[in-house]
Amino acid sequence: MKANRYSKLTEFAKELLTKRSLEEGMPLIARYVKDVIGAQRCSIFIYDNLKHELWTTLADGVDKIVIPANKGLVSYTIKVKKPVIANDAYGHEEFLAEVDERTGYKTKNIVTAPIFDSQRKVIGVLELLNKEGGFDDEDVKFMIFFAHYVSGFLELLNTYITEELDEKI
Repeated sequence: MKANRYSKLTEFAKELLTKRSLEEGMPLIARYVKDVIGAQRCSIFIYDNLKHELWTTLADGVDKIVIPANKGLVSYTIKVKKPVIANDAYGHEEFLAEVDERTGYKTKNIVTAPIFDSQRKVIGVLELLNKEGGFDDEDVKFMIFFAHYVSGFLELLNTYITEELDEKI
């Protein structure tokens, strides 16, 4: 199982390098991370430091989600700067049930991992929902790998955008 996970990670990294926009890259990230870990849903939240909120660049099956930076497991992940596993989502004190109420989706278990930029500042959170049997420490290790790829991808996109703007000027 582990060898298969690593081979999928390598395949994913090669494919991600061919993407040049959020619209192309984020669904690819979600597909791979769900496949490797076995989750039903994946969301990628970006932290907006100026507005003190988090918003999804991708959330399977739902419209954009925006939450205050002081509420929920995603915000808690930013605060503690480390992954969080909640195999009983509604039993975790930081779980934000109102998102389920808004989306109509029932979260059973959840795992989150912070996304750091190259300066080690938290810029977002990778979130997976509903894995049969719950999430474990091995899943967290792979979430951290994927979070690094998300970070690299976001910084690479920023470089592409900067180069395009420079060419236009």
